Amino acid sequence: HFKKRIHSGAFSNRDKNIAQVETGGPAEEDGVVVRPLVVIPGLEDAEGRGGPPERETWTRQMDFIMSCVGFAVGLGNVWRFPYLCYKNGGGVFLIPYMLIVFIGGIPVFFLEIALGQFMKQGGISAWNIVPLFKGLGLASMVIVFFCNTYYIMILVWGLYFLLHSFSSPLPWATCGHPWNSPNCTQDFRRACPNRSSLLPPLTNLSTQGEGLRSPVIEFWERKVLRLSGGLDELGEVSVHMVLCLVATWIFVYFCIWKGVKSTGKVVYFTALFPYVVLVVLLAHGVTLPGALDGIVYYLKPDWSKLWEAQVWIDAGTQIFFSYAIGLGALTALGSYNRFHNNCYQDTFVLALINSGTSFFAGFVVFSVLGFMAAEQGVDISKVAESGPGLAFIAYPKAVTLMPLAPLWAALFFFMLLVLGLDSQFVGVEGFITGIMDMFPPNSLAGSLRREVVVAICCITCFFIDLSMVTEGGMYVFQLFDYYSASGMTLLWQAFWECVVLAWVYGADRFMDDVARMIGYRPLPYMKWCWSYVTPLVCVGIFLFHVVNYKPLTYNSSYVYPWWGEALGWGLALSSMLCIPVTVLYKLLRCKGSLRERWQHLTAPVWGRHHLEYFAPESEAKLLPMPGPGKATLLFESVM
Repeated sequence: HFKKRIHSGAFSNRDKNIAQVETGGPAEEDGVVVRPLVVIPGLEDAEGRGGPPERETWTRQMDFIMSCVGFAVGLGNVWRFPYLCYKNGGGVFLIPYMLIVFIGGIPVFFLEIALGQFMKQGGISAWNIVPLFKGLGLASMVIVFFCNTYYIMILVWGLYFLLHSFSSPLPWATCGHPWNSPNCTQDFRRACPNRSSLLPPLTNLSTQGEGLRSPVIEFWERKVLRLSGGLDELGEVSVHMVLCLVATWIFVYFCIWKGVKSTGKVVYFTALFPYVVLVVLLAHGVTLPGALDGIVYYLKPDWSKLWEAQVWIDAGTQIFFSYAIGLGALTALGSYNRFHNNCYQDTFVLALINSGTSFFAGFVVFSVLGFMAAEQGVDISKVAESGPGLAFIAYPKAVTLMPLAPLWAALFFFMLLVLGLDSQFVGVEGFITGIMDMFPPNSLAGSLRREVVVAICCITCFFIDLSMVTEGGMYVFQLFDYYSASGMTLLWQAFWECVVLAWVYGADRFMDDVARMIGYRPLPYMKWCWSYVTPLVCVGIFLFHVVNYKPLTYNSSYVYPWWGEALGWGLALSSMLCIPVTVLYKLLRCKGSLRERWQHLTAPVWGRHHLEYFAPESEAKLLPMPGPGKATLLFESVM
């Protein structure tokens, strides 16, 4: 089709503008003025021609699919979605969930992957498509850096539990250990015969009644966390946890140090193995007494919930979390695709896998929680948990009630570890890609070997993580989790991504770019979502979060000090302010009238691959090769 247009003379003005030359000034060919190509900073090939070296690509396209599955399908699918589904009306929750998937999750997911594939750059440099808003890339790098820093602690705790799973009885099943207090008891009903049979669950009995505590909570708080009195009491570093932290970071390093060629191989195991374990756990779970009641509680529809705003907010927030939107990692993964890969089709496949995994995991979780409720003689609403409460308190307790407890404990925590590991190292891969694409190869930073950059990143995160393996580490972890990658920061990021691409670059223009890659235009609904629907959804949920903001607490009892909250807001604003600060900096630094500055700063910075793919057969005609030394290279700072 493109050849026909060239030969028939139907080469549009936009096509001519894309086919730019490197000589630094306009070149005339057949009466057509071709604008100069703005060469990506500092990149020259052996012949002195502008343009980046050949970018590494996935060995097979399935490597990309598996990496996206590994990154986007993580712990949130297993420990958060089932609880939200139960809490917000069971099967009814799927209505707002699926609606927001189609008007919020899929459009932004597709935008990020297509942007990376089109620009062939990581999270920061991909926004050369609209250089004025390169702060979007910086913001995503800040968020993913914080995520990489604190997310690994979940893996460290999982590894610690896994290592303690190879003993019978399990250490969190009984009292009498050095870490247990005199208030530890295994059976609350025997200890308190006068209490009602509808007792609060063991998971919520940390300070109930006469101060009795379950062994699983004591193992979690007194052995694993060694919890102190507050954020101002960090205390000593746990040697055992440091060793687990070192082992986890070493594993992550060797999974990604060679780039996508090594990452693409590892994810085949880390992305697929959790599904095997989930199937095994479900097959075992449905045979337990009370499992059916748990599954009914999970799916039982409560139609009245549809009219509650909180249900819709929970659906939107969960989608933006579980689809890994706004972190720049999807853009980095997409940048390693072949230019003509059908990323549109991949988006729907990945969305189906992501949401399908969340739904399937609910059966696994609630079959076990139903069994746990039946064994304790309590209502299932008393044992339903989400987040770390499910992974490190509720499920470990349920395992102690099963035959062959060590086997099921080891299997569960190994799955937890693998499920989190691929999210972790793909997140680190996205950060590394963004950083390395930012620096010209012939600069000091750009000349560093990839292995060295990965090592520097891992070591930096490790030293920050040391604050989370102290006695007050859980308070630091919650601070990062609540603020640095919160719903507000991700919604802010997604809103600006849609607005910039749809209204500054142009939704129709980007649809044309996608058509050049995949051979046809996506459904118009994508354009409408980017332009109107998704930004409105993001603004609505963002404002709801702001209006209903509550100060951070731990376990509903410890309230963070004012300086702790200030530190948290500092983490949140460090990414959110990247966008407006970068826009102001660039506008003030540029010369000319405001209109001229805007036009100059919103003109895309194209790479050489665009010329090769847009008009490969006409490059000699449109791009006469400059003589030695004539290439004009424009260096741009990080800002």
